[in-house]
Amino acid sequence: MLREAPRIETDRLVLRHWRKDDFRPYHAILRQPEVHRHFGPAPATAEDCWRRLLAAVGNWQFNGFGTWAVERKADGKLIGNAGLFTAWRDIEPEFGDEPEMGWILDTETHGQGMASEACAAVLDWAKDNLSPTPLWAIIAPANAPSLKLAERLGFEPVTEVVYHDSPTLVLRRPAWG
Repeated sequence: MLREAPRIETDRLVLRHWRKDDFRPYHAILRQPEVHRHFGPAPATAEDCWRRLLAAVGNWQFNGFGTWAVERKADGKLIGNAGLFTAWRDIEPEFGDEPEMGWILDTETHGQGMASEACAAVLDWAKDNLSPTPLWAIIAPANAPSLKLAERLGFEPVTEVVYHDSPTLVLRRPAWG
C-alpha cells in the first residue's frame, strides 16, 4: 500500500505529495473569496487548513490513496489540490470506505481546464492502482463550474442534503469496469 502520493505529471501540471511548506500557499488559496464561498461563509482559518493538510497526508497512510498537491509546471507554483479521500462525513447516504473525490484550485486558474486535467490524472491513477469502486463527491449547488466538471468526470446526482448548515449536492460516480 502506498504511504505517500506518487508523482504524476500531465501536460501542464505536477501532482505530488504534500510538503510542510505548502501550508501558507494552500491557506492563501482557501481564503480566496471565490474559493471559500463554496465551503461556508467564512474563509478557512489556519487551523482548518492545517487539519486539511494533515488529513491529506493521513489518507495516504490509512487508505493508500489521498489528495495530491497540484503545482503548475511552468513556474512550480502550488495552485491547489485534487484527489481521493475518506472523510466520514455526517450525511446520508454514508460513503464509508468508498473514496470521495475532491478538487480545489486557485482562482487564477479557473476556466483554464486545469481542474479537469488534474482530476483526469487522478482517475487514471485510481483505475491503474485501486480495485473498482464507486466514487463520491459533495458540491455546493451554486458551484456551477465544479458541477459541470463532476458531470464530465461521470458523477451523477444522488440527493441534496444540508451539510454544515448549507445545501449540498451528493454525487456518485459508478465503479469503473
